Amino acid sequence: MVVQQAIVMRILFLSRRYFPAISGMSVYAQNLLRELAEAGHDVTMVSQYRGDEFGTRVYGGGPPPPVPGVTVIGLEQVGEQTSGDFERDIATMVETIRVEHAKKPFDVLHAQYGYPTGWAALLAGKRLGVPTVVSIQGGDGHWVGSCCETHRLGMRYVLDNANALLIGGASFVEEVCGRLGSDPARFTIVPGAVDTARFAQPTPDGLPMPHSGPARILYHGRVDRRKGVLDFIEALAILREQGTPFAATISGIGPDVDPAKALADKHGFGPEAIRFTGYAEYGTVPALYREADIFASPTYAEGFSNTILEAMAAGLAVVSCHAVGVSDCLRDGENGLLTMPGDVPAQAEALTRAIRDGDLRRSLAAAGLEECRRVYSWQAVGRQIMGIYADVVGRRPATDFPDDLPLDLSCRFRTEPHLL
Repeated sequence: MVVQQAIVMRILFLSRRYFPAISGMSVYAQNLLRELAEAGHDVTMVSQYRGDEFGTRVYGGGPPPPVPGVTVIGLEQVGEQTSGDFERDIATMVETIRVEHAKKPFDVLHAQYGYPTGWAALLAGKRLGVPTVVSIQGGDGHWVGSCCETHRLGMRYVLDNANALLIGGASFVEEVCGRLGSDPARFTIVPGAVDTARFAQPTPDGLPMPHSGPARILYHGRVDRRKGVLDFIEALAILREQGTPFAATISGIGPDVDPAKALADKHGFGPEAIRFTGYAEYGTVPALYREADIFASPTYAEGFSNTILEAMAAGLAVVSCHAVGVSDCLRDGENGLLTMPGDVPAQAEALTRAIRDGDLRRSLAAAGLEECRRVYSWQAVGRQIMGIYADVVGRRPATDFPDDLPLDLSCRFRTEPHLL
């Protein structure tokens, strides 16, 4: 694909979560917005955010901060916060896009996440005659659409009608298509990426500096049982029982902070064994990686794991799982150690190998770092996405789909919308 960099576009980027929410979506958006602004495009970001106490505690909340070179508009998720009313917030997103388009027309609408933001972009594109690009991420493939008929149809309309669909890897394409019955030929694989310089170690080889004391293991990201955080604590209990020394850090916030702390207490772990650091401002995250030797991500599924790429860029040995979105970037025994999701004894064994075998740990880390620098740079990924924009600009959006979805009130996410 030839990137037509001479074309300056007016781009609407619609995000479900941006900072101060700490999530892979926030990191993805930040890096893409930087690349777009540096390329000279006229970019407006509309981002949803949680403004309530619960949402702030679980994800980080409040309006998105200013972004250099980007017009930023925050929309509080009032419908979700009060009653799981996604439809109310979708209508607000569509109207906001319409108002901004009336001031100066957009060339392309790019939504991050298929529902609700992708559906909102599709509706706005249909109304305004603007092509749409949708990035399929995270729960789009893992659970959105299996929850109720509303979201199944919403996802299918997005997958069938967006002008371009971006997705992180082949394993995720397979899961989305298997779950929702969409056409794999509709997807363009755009891998995750990382700002490698931001996470680099201040050492000649890019690997952690040698230190005395036990191996330092980091879990960083959403503290959510679907990310395997409870399995991680159970695996650490096995390590302690077999006499393997370690010092673990669990960094982040999420829906399972309290259950994770309760499980650590149940096993008698004090802060010298498992340290909970809570919310981490994104500017402080590189320092967290630099304090570790091993990165643990016992996840059940990913779209494409930003935290694994960050750990690779920081020269850490990664212990993760044969899971969707992980198998696209990690290979067992080559640049990481992989077990089956939920297999706690196997995870404990893999962590033990990484702790006790320093040569293995360094070889895994070195291979991951080399691949990260070669394959997963944001400069290359940004160029690919801008090329896709250039391809769709001027195309007519699809219009042969209804404006409304059937209202299925049985959806489990209406009572826990933050999990969607």
